[in-house]
Amino acid sequence: MQLGPTALYKRIQKAGKADTSGTSGLDSIAPMAVRCGTASLSVRQAFMKSLRVAAMLVALSAAFIAVWPNLWTMASAQEPASGTPAPDLAGADHWFNSPPLTLEKLRGKVVLVEFWARECINCIHVLPHTKALYDKYGKDGLVVVGVHTPEYDEERDAKSLQAALNEFSITWPIAVDNDYRIWNAYGNRYWPAIYLIDRDGRIVYSHFGEGNYEETEKRVRVLLGEAS
Repeated sequence: MQLGPTALYKRIQKAGKADTSGTSGLDSIAPMAVRCGTASLSVRQAFMKSLRVAAMLVALSAAFIAVWPNLWTMASAQEPASGTPAPDLAGADHWFNSPPLTLEKLRGKVVLVEFWARECINCIHVLPHTKALYDKYGKDGLVVVGVHTPEYDEERDAKSLQAALNEFSITWPIAVDNDYRIWNAYGNRYWPAIYLIDRDGRIVYSHFGEGNYEETEKRVRVLLGEAS
């Protein structure tokens, strides 16, 4: 159908309005672009935050290792398995409360070897329980041997150690293990640590840290033949 000039003009005008209104689609794209950009920024911020947290954890781990080097580097052997022959007590720098002891001399005795350090708070908490075992079962054949292995350089001082022995009323034999010879022989990695050795010189029980006092005493009684 052929359009007249007026109808053709109106058709063109209508088409122009449609085109003009069509530009609103471009306008709607802009907010979407802004939102996408904001989302990308949030992802980047979250990623950078994760990196900072990871770096902080690495720094804390490095600081922990620097403060507690002995936990990671001093033990050069594996912890003896239960039932294996106990390493000897040779290599101590000095002995308090006793002449030097060896497991050969102690054969036939039940021996409790305790690794400790005089400034270790956990060790100090355990000492009264060790003393109770010594006082209660020493007459029945239990021999307690403390192995003082320093955690800090100031703990190497013999006079300060003697003062600590007096303060805590420690009268059982103490081997001074400043060079970590006994520590390494046992493959020990903890303060405090207890190893029970039977009459045949074999490690039959060990415990690390505080607690488990009743179980430790039970094992002592069994080894002494006072309980089944």
